[in-house]
Amino acid sequence: MARIRSQGVRARIAVAASAAAVAATAWGVVAFVDPGHHGSRDGASGQTQDQNRTPDGKNGKGEGGGNGGPAGSGPLVPETIAHASESGGDAVNITIDDGPDPRWTPRILDVLKRYDVKATFCMVGPQAKAHPDLVKKVVQGGHRLCDHTMDHDTRMDKKPVAYQEQQILEAKKLIEEAAGGAKVEYYRAPGGAFTPDSRRIAAANGMRPLGWNVDTKDFEKPGVAAIVNAVKREIDNGPTVLFHDAGGNRTQSVEALDQVLAWLEEQGRPTGFPVRTEADTPSASAPPS
Repeated sequence: MARIRSQGVRARIAVAASAAAVAATAWGVVAFVDPGHHGSRDGASGQTQDQNRTPDGKNGKGEGGGNGGPAGSGPLVPETIAHASESGGDAVNITIDDGPDPRWTPRILDVLKRYDVKATFCMVGPQAKAHPDLVKKVVQGGHRLCDHTMDHDTRMDKKPVAYQEQQILEAKKLIEEAAGGAKVEYYRAPGGAFTPDSRRIAAANGMRPLGWNVDTKDFEKPGVAAIVNAVKREIDNGPTVLFHDAGGNRTQSVEALDQVLAWLEEQGRPTGFPVRTEADTPSASAPPS
């Protein structure tokens, strides 16, 4: 009888021990799986937040991080406004603003091709989106791209930094999408409405702020002779010349560009692109733009 009771006690002890082992195992599984599950989810969330941050160089990837930033992929782009020419000497930079336009941009391109001149096209974001074929044609012609904002707001220097950033970076995105891979290398503020913040945002995203020295005033349609004479009169101010290929009837601009390029050829003056990573030169940076 005592032996039976002893066996019963041993059986109850064994059952209790098994139950305890099962409980410990179950707790161990929960303790192992739960932290791993939350850690994975938090990690994915952190990655998504990082990808969605505005690419102004403050996303934890260093200066120039974000979309199109030059960090780790090439020379740093200065925040100073460029006027000088990469070709140096007495080279002239031809810059074309406000397009692309289906009527005038092809005619401007034809003139440039006739003289074997490469230009910098400062494009408005929605225009580029509406005419991707023209953006690609500009790139295929060996010309460079410049960001001229979304809405051509000449008072954007009076607006909040967030507004300036949106105007610059959304336009850059649309232009590059239309270009099919080519990068936007410059940023020109409408009406020269630069600010320290807009220059910083542009440079951090690989775009050199771009000014001008000769304002042809072709947008006012003063006559072909007046446009050409403005270039001849003001070219000693510096090498960067401003024309337009959109924003109205540009017949005068097309004809004046033809005559200006013929004159430069007669003068033996080469053409080139504005400096992008190099320092600007004092003689090329006046008057302010």
